[in-house]
Amino acid sequence: MSAAIGLAVIGAGYWGPNLVRNAQATSGLKLEYLCDLDAERARRVLGGYSTVRVSDSLEEVLADPAVHAVAIATPAASHLPVAMAALEAGKHVLVEKPLAANYEDGRKLVEAADSRGLKLMLDHTFCYTPAVRHLAEIIASGELGTIQYLDSVRINLGLVQPDVDVLWDLAPHDLSIFDAILPKDVYVTEVAAHGSDPIGAGKACVAHLTLRLSHGGMAHVHANWLSPTKIRTMVIGGSAKTVVWDDLNPSQRLSIYDRGVDKCPADELAEEKRARTIVSYRVGDMVAPALGEREALRAVMAEFAESITQDRRPLTDGHSGLRVLALLEAASESLRRGGVFVDVKQEERV
Repeated sequence: MSAAIGLAVIGAGYWGPNLVRNAQATSGLKLEYLCDLDAERARRVLGGYSTVRVSDSLEEVLADPAVHAVAIATPAASHLPVAMAALEAGKHVLVEKPLAANYEDGRKLVEAADSRGLKLMLDHTFCYTPAVRHLAEIIASGELGTIQYLDSVRINLGLVQPDVDVLWDLAPHDLSIFDAILPKDVYVTEVAAHGSDPIGAGKACVAHLTLRLSHGGMAHVHANWLSPTKIRTMVIGGSAKTVVWDDLNPSQRLSIYDRGVDKCPADELAEEKRARTIVSYRVGDMVAPALGEREALRAVMAEFAESITQDRRPLTDGHSGLRVLALLEAASESLRRGGVFVDVKQEERV
């Protein structure tokens, strides 16, 4: 495509206005429609002087040849019918997390997109932040050594969602980040989840998720709607170095520590010491890399446009969305079964 990609945003609720704003600021995209069942709400989002058309009919929008792609910001339960209708109409699709309400619905969307040669992309926004892109680069470079553990905390006094528990609301951010930064040959094999509902909401409002990795490492996610303080941190421990990511500290989001624990081989120890495990502590420098600041959603929109014009897989394609859904479904099954480890469906990694 040499001309701008005609885009329709579907959904004018909480996230839709953010998609509208960033689509209008992205070269290569031309926002044609904002579609919502409440047309008046869509008009309020656009303002009185916008040339973007408003529609309350998905069928009307998808029938317009000026629309080449859609960005969907509707409830997860509607993702299958809305995204499938768009794919069947020959439109590329960007969809808000999660990909669908369950793994099987997500699989149908991935297969529909692949069979038609269309782009299906997930709005895993954190994967497009400078911090996460830098994390992916230093892990791929081997600077951290072998990844031994990941520990993520995502807590705040948040909105208790009417249709999902705290894991389905908050953990997709962390799970998509893990998926983006881990080496391709390292993946989650089993998941265990524990949760509580201290306020009687009828769903888990506090949850802890433990993930076993294929190479023997472990990852952990703490998600919480009830914390009076907001914390967004992740620790990635490697055999060589450790990184701490504090997303709420714009002046020092990443801190890379050349510190850790080394085990001394038994053949290097004196005979009287071999009965004990001997470790040495490595204490080196801390480096805080300078990172640019940019709105992650702007990078999401740019990636969507470029994946279409360059005919390539987007960074967070439908298969990445399926991998996150597989983890969430295993977590839900673990919660139902009292926190036992549950095997994770394995999805393609390219």
